[in-house]
Amino acid sequence: MPNSVDPLTKGRPIGVVVVDPVPLFRDGLGALLARTTGVRLLGMTGNLHAAIVLCERTRPDVVLVDALLDPRCHLGSLLQTSDDSLAVLSVVREPLRTARYLNAAVTAGVQGIILRTADPTAFVDAIKRTFTDRRYLDPDLGVLANGLGIRPAVSARQPLSRREYQVLQLISDGLENSAIAKALFVSIETIRTHVKNILRKLHARDRAHAVAVAFRLGLLVVHRDSPFPTLSTADGQPVPGQPAMPPVPTPTVRGQPAPRRTTGPSTY
Repeated sequence: MPNSVDPLTKGRPIGVVVVDPVPLFRDGLGALLARTTGVRLLGMTGNLHAAIVLCERTRPDVVLVDALLDPRCHLGSLLQTSDDSLAVLSVVREPLRTARYLNAAVTAGVQGIILRTADPTAFVDAIKRTFTDRRYLDPDLGVLANGLGIRPAVSARQPLSRREYQVLQLISDGLENSAIAKALFVSIETIRTHVKNILRKLHARDRAHAVAVAFRLGLLVVHRDSPFPTLSTADGQPVPGQPAMPPVPTPTVRGQPAPRRTTGPSTY
């Protein structure tokens, strides 16, 4: 049932406000949120000043803001100054797909950043994780985020297991499921399960995309003394003597804000 509760939010829907100047995109997001479990659309607007009034009235948990509408992140900063439990998710268009904008957003306190071209599933995931983890970065922005102190969106609640790391490396070496199963002395069905988990955790479309994402995130690296990808530790160093079985880094899971009141959806 749309807008019903979700275990991730501990019994209540996440209140969301959408701030975007393009009616078609805004309405599309609204329709997506209306049918999403665990999320409640509180209102939409395409105007910055109306957004402030709307947020004061509805007290949302997460506000989606079009980056071109607020390129210096003034709105996000202002909203959080008046309500520090509110989380801002910036929706980035191609002109602002730059390290400069990412730095400005992080400095302004924006908790989540997602590309406007992301698929609907990614938008829902970004909203929920911006709310629960207080940190989300679109995986496709990982390279631009280097040195900014933020990590791409590999789920902090679901890091890859040791075996999944091992399977991921063998996939990057070009092995098919049958060959991986033989190398690891397990069944093909077990490998298929590991592959499904890897794709889900890395938000990848297929095996090739998973490998590409792993390289962008630094989960796989190529060292000068080897032509093959090697797993790396949290500090980027190869695992001595056991490249296929690295220790799994444990990301920090941010705290969840206290429950908020929500009201009916509004449009400005």
